[in-house]
Amino acid sequence: MKVMKFGGTSVGKPERMAEIRKLITKDDETKIIVLSALSGTTNALTEISDSLAKGDREIAKQRINALENHYQNFIVDLLKSEAYFQKAKGILAEHFEFLNIILKISYSEALNKDILAQGELLSTKLFSIYLNEQEIAHVWLPALDFMTIDQNNEPQVAAIREKLTKLLEANKGTKLFVTQGYICRNAKGEIDNLKRGGSDYSASLIAAAVDASVCEIWTDISGMHNNDPRIVKNTKPIKHLCFEEAAELAYFGAKILHPASIWPAQYFNFPVKLLNTMEPEAPGTLIERDSDSEGVKAIAAKDSITAIKIKSSRMLLAYGFLRKIFEVFEKYETSIDMVTTSEVAVSLTIDNDSNLQQIIKELEMFGNIEIDKDQTIVSIVGYHISKTEHLLAKVFNSLTEIPVRMVSFGGSQHNISILVSHEHKEKTLQLLNKGLFE
Repeated sequence: MKVMKFGGTSVGKPERMAEIRKLITKDDETKIIVLSALSGTTNALTEISDSLAKGDREIAKQRINALENHYQNFIVDLLKSEAYFQKAKGILAEHFEFLNIILKISYSEALNKDILAQGELLSTKLFSIYLNEQEIAHVWLPALDFMTIDQNNEPQVAAIREKLTKLLEANKGTKLFVTQGYICRNAKGEIDNLKRGGSDYSASLIAAAVDASVCEIWTDISGMHNNDPRIVKNTKPIKHLCFEEAAELAYFGAKILHPASIWPAQYFNFPVKLLNTMEPEAPGTLIERDSDSEGVKAIAAKDSITAIKIKSSRMLLAYGFLRKIFEVFEKYETSIDMVTTSEVAVSLTIDNDSNLQQIIKELEMFGNIEIDKDQTIVSIVGYHISKTEHLLAKVFNSLTEIPVRMVSFGGSQHNISILVSHEHKEKTLQLLNKGLFE
């Protein structure tokens, strides 16, 4: 069984859905198709939800109308027969009636999750109607019937496997299933989600649950590139990565893949392929257990980083000092990316500053606090690059023009990270590309 996930740009236009139909019917292997919302939909739903949270019901109504108009135009181009067109109109009526009803309901976080779920439900229902019109046998599977997370927002793989297996067995003989990415139910049974980019995560969890032969992630890019193609000229797709390399790149800024989607593949040992819907014959990137070579594979950048420095003469030989600092970040559920220490200071970075003021207030009892916002982590990734001869020399020789704020080396065998001000990001990526790949 194969799992194929298609992102928002891959389903964002009627002609793209037609391309997906061709891809999923190329062979007779049983497939589970995981779809994101149509491109732009999740952003539109987020804006609707934000407007309601602020009490701007008129603005929310305008945004609902604009989104509905977009979908009405979409189905005009998607479907040819009147019968299936009317079915699609019925689907739109159902979901936009819900969105209009919530204008009269008190806003809550649970309601926000309901709003955000509409995108994936709409895309999969419309795609299912399109497949029916094309006379392609399939079953529409509600992800809300099997995708669950616990009270810590962690997926319950065993429960997902049990529920999904029952649904598949109830439809024996079916070769094609269509389901939603991103959405799930939480420990209370309420509609929830796997956060932004969660459709990749959904696909990987489904692949783990069904012992898939492969999990294919289809986007509008031909695999993961060795640098950011928007900034650096002549980047190249990476043909092969091991799980460790892919995880580092995904976490440190490679947008093509959700970071969490690696661990199910790694734990259950199934390959992941990153492929391009617009260029289906391109080889893309294969991610599997073993690396094909050592040395630098790629460079990635992660923006919106905040650097925090805690300076204190009391640090010297102070037992438990670091533990107390880290407990502050644990209290506010804020993860730390990079850490460097000296005898009188600790510097660290975070990518979520929503609780920054509370964190600073508690850290001030330990010493003087310095904050640098708008920083970027640039990561050099490759298999066992910590052992690659002369690599550090190449990195720093490439960056003689760049003021480097922090360096992380040795924490991972597969990653060297540096922190620079965001204003130096583009130059840093270009200089590293020249020094390491050219």
